[in-house]
Amino acid sequence: MTDKNFTVLIADDEPGMRLILRKKIEKTEGFSLLGEATNGEEAVALFQELHPQVVFLDVDMPERNGIECARAIQDMNPAAIIIFATAHEEYRQEAFEVYAFDYLVKPFNLERLEQTLEHIRKTRQPAQPKPLPRPADIRQVHGRLMLKHKDGVAFIDQQDILLVQREERSTVIYTDDGQRYVLSETLSETEARLDPDTFFRCHKSYIINLRRIRNITPYGRWTYVVQLENTDHDALITYQKYEELEQRFS
Repeated sequence: MTDKNFTVLIADDEPGMRLILRKKIEKTEGFSLLGEATNGEEAVALFQELHPQVVFLDVDMPERNGIECARAIQDMNPAAIIIFATAHEEYRQEAFEVYAFDYLVKPFNLERLEQTLEHIRKTRQPAQPKPLPRPADIRQVHGRLMLKHKDGVAFIDQQDILLVQREERSTVIYTDDGQRYVLSETLSETEARLDPDTFFRCHKSYIINLRRIRNITPYGRWTYVVQLENTDHDALITYQKYEELEQRFS
């Protein structure tokens, strides 16, 4: 257990539900409330401004529904912990598709909410957001990547890449020596430049180096966390991709 708090954003157009969530979060050790939104547009704007690590989303909200909010949030930070709290049971499949950590159906009891918060504390660690450097251009020559940035040119070997992910609407490469490179291209464009025998698209927002996997542990109800060697940054892998990974290693 960590002494740092998970920061939380609540988005729900019902004042009563916001009150229930607010009181529970304020009384739960390890969590702190950053803000509340009453509609989808406000939720996305507050997420971009406050960078919370946990987001409670209603599905049926004015201006932008919870599923649309989750997609926008994931593009900014795919590691955000998204929890749906909704009266609509029928949106479970769509929640699965946006990799929700949990899906609470109203009316739910406080014990069910406590279980979700405890699961977050057991499976995730709070992380502080880091500012992004300027985007770089990327080129490839025989297994090496050339990255053009504001200070010049960097060359990296593909084997030194641990992880590629979407972060703040940019594509970011993390390498074995602790470097972090921000690219101006999409994740799919970067994936096309990498060796498919070594790199695996485990999630719409992550590409991992298969040779650098340390372990895989459950995360939420439909996804897993991939921990990699020589880095504190991890990745998410969907259930379907996990099965595909098992086949590749069998």
